[in-house]
Amino acid sequence: MTSQPVLYLSHGAPPLADDPVWTRELAQWSGGLDKPANILVVSAHWEEAPLALSSTTGAGLFYDFWGFPQKYYDVTYAAPAAAALADEVAAIVAAPGQPVHRDESRGLDHGAYVPLVEMFPDADVPVLQMSMPTLDPRALFRLGQKIAPLRDAGTLIIGSGFTTHNLREFNPARPADAPPPGWSAEFDAWAREAMAHEDVDALLDFLDKAPAARVAHPRTEHFAPLFVSLGAAYGADGGGFDSRSVIDGFWFGLSKRSWQLG
Repeated sequence: MTSQPVLYLSHGAPPLADDPVWTRELAQWSGGLDKPANILVVSAHWEEAPLALSSTTGAGLFYDFWGFPQKYYDVTYAAPAAAALADEVAAIVAAPGQPVHRDESRGLDHGAYVPLVEMFPDADVPVLQMSMPTLDPRALFRLGQKIAPLRDAGTLIIGSGFTTHNLREFNPARPADAPPPGWSAEFDAWAREAMAHEDVDALLDFLDKAPAARVAHPRTEHFAPLFVSLGAAYGADGGGFDSRSVIDGFWFGLSKRSWQLG
């Protein structure tokens, strides 16, 4: 089994499905990957401690958004359950006094299924979602290091967030491809360079190192999945993560930059 890379992608809101450029970019990206045995997703939209795993008994999608047209609530994604992967993840990440919670009522949220519909439209790869038990970058990085061995068994690990995410500044009245505000462009450029130079220390300390960090991320949950991806790519031996930026550009002013690591 070929070792899988690790991804960090900007997943967009449900209307991403209406964007012909972004959907094409996601489909082309997955078309260049070896088909994984299963997929493990860490989404910006699930924070829960102790760490939790999504349903392996058939819970439906979790439509964790409000006020959208009905068509976005009619989307389905019936990927197979990933029960064996859930057992593996639980065995790896469980710690004394910190059991892994199996939430059989929780299906995939939109941070997981929105991009997967575009990347793996046949829904024939088992998918499991894992919560973020904290937003602390270093703790998430260590979590990623723990799950890194799953890659060698064919698991595609995906951190799903948004490279810049400030909905107070989001303006859907402008064109989707309008020039981004300065804070978004500055943060995006910094992140691109930090990833290119494998500057893990700067990335983990982004709130103090990146320009406009607290404007780009008033709350950090959408950048946090990157740290799990970094840890999973870096591995326990600290061998570096060899990233490449696969998708760039902006969507209503937010950076949709996404990386493949390893």
